[in-house]
Amino acid sequence: MTTQAAETVAPQRLRHLALLRKVRDRIDRDYAEPLDVEALARGVHMSAGYLSREFRQAFGESPYAYLMTRRVERAMALLRRGDLSVTEVCFAVGCSSLGTFSTRFTELVGMPPSTYRTLAADATVGLPACVAKQVTRPVRGR
Repeated sequence: MTTQAAETVAPQRLRHLALLRKVRDRIDRDYAEPLDVEALARGVHMSAGYLSREFRQAFGESPYAYLMTRRVERAMALLRRGDLSVTEVCFAVGCSSLGTFSTRFTELVGMPPSTYRTLAADATVGLPACVAKQVTRPVRGR
């Protein structure tokens, strides 16, 4: 690649990464809303397939996987509080199917939401919320 071509590619790549960051920020902000890859892609004028490929390359997981990780992370915090049922938590974080929510939760956390609710309430007693969030953060592929 020539120097001139490299100088043209760098600003384009930065603009492209800024659009991907915009998608990630929207997922972080609107995780409880009904979001799908097509709507996210329209918001940054990309096709759904292209967004998925580029998002995975930039952040290591697909937009859907990232969304579900955010939802499970928030669900974990709500379940630790202990004042909502698993079904209420499922809908509070934007999932429309209890079965899908439970499956994804179990994949990420390693136990069903009902078990987590029982065990986690005691495990984080006395920890500041910011520490509990970091310690209990879901990690895909654990």
